[in-house]
Amino acid sequence: MPGAAADRPHLLIADDDPDIRDLVAAQLAREGYRLSAAGDVAGIRAALAAAAIDLIVLDLGLPDGDGLMLCRELRAEGYGGAIIMVTARDSAIDRVLGLELGADDYLTKPFEPRELTARIRNLLRRGTGTPARIAAFGRWRLDLVKRRLLAPGDNVVMLSTAEFDMLSRLVHAAGRPLSREALVPTRAATAAFDRTIDNQISRLRQKLKPDGDDLILTVRGQGYMLAATTTFA
Repeated sequence: MPGAAADRPHLLIADDDPDIRDLVAAQLAREGYRLSAAGDVAGIRAALAAAAIDLIVLDLGLPDGDGLMLCRELRAEGYGGAIIMVTARDSAIDRVLGLELGADDYLTKPFEPRELTARIRNLLRRGTGTPARIAAFGRWRLDLVKRRLLAPGDNVVMLSTAEFDMLSRLVHAAGRPLSREALVPTRAATAAFDRTIDNQISRLRQKLKPDGDDLILTVRGQGYMLAATTTFA
């Protein structure tokens, strides 16, 4: 029945390894999903332009780009489907960063295809909706798409790229401490001794005045924490 086939979720398998693509596609085909495949960023974007994709299985190691940055770009462009990141890098920092940049789940290679199938099924059942555009905390709002801070009264407070990335991570982890490595994963190897992180926190507190010192707390031995309830819209 053509109508029934058209109603099935459409998945995109994005991996530069053709053997992995074929293995995953064979497993998912048995589940009755509609499938597309791509081996690079250009192919992913072509597939997304050609059809509505409900879920992307996204490898981080692509030959013409970085999967983490692509995930961030897709969310900023309004892609609302689910994204499962797949990578050979088994690092907590990678997992945290991947989820903060918009992934819904994270799977490390090598993986059991049946586990991937189960995670896909759960995500499609749960539904992810449209990704959040605004994070509200206290009297402040962070525009996650335009990457700017909105003060009470909707006055715009400009943030540097580093300041936005740090505040975004704090906002997504509101109520729990983030280590210096998690705050700046690109400098994880030297984060424990990197004083520029403290300077960036100090500048964020200044930009959040008069609430900054109460909103961004230093948690001794653990890092920094946003002491506020965050809502997303």
